[in-house]
Amino acid sequence: QVQLVESGGGLVQAGGSLRLSCAASGSIFSINSMGWYRQAPGKQRELVADIRDGSSTNYADSVKGRFTISRDNAKNTVYLQMNSLKPEDTAVYYCNVRLINLDNYWGQGTQVTVSS
Repeated sequence: QVQLVESGGGLVQAGGSLRLSCAASGSIFSINSMGWYRQAPGKQRELVADIRDGSSTNYADSVKGRFTISRDNAKNTVYLQMNSLKPEDTAVYYCNVRLINLDNYWGQGTQVTVSS
C-alpha cells in the first residue's frame, strides 16, 4: 500500500509559476514510477509527466519546456515545477504512483487555476 499527500495547487495568472508536491509513504521500496496527471472539466485524465527509475522523465507535448518533474528519493517526494502557465493548464492535478507489480495509486487531487 502507498499513501499520497499532494500540495501546492492554487490560482495564478497566465505566465506565472506553481510547484506541486506529492509525498509518498508506505511500500516505497516497490515504486516503479511516479508522475502527475491532470483532468480538466469535461475532459479525460491525461498524463502530464512521469519519472521512472529515479531519473528517466517523460512529458506531454503540451508542457515540454515549461514543466519539470523531479523526485527526492530521501523524502519520497515527487515535484512538478510549472512555469509559463497558460489558461489551458487549468485542471485538477493528480499524483500517481505505480508499483513494480503494476498497482496504481492516486493522490486526492489539487486544483490549479490559471487566469488569463
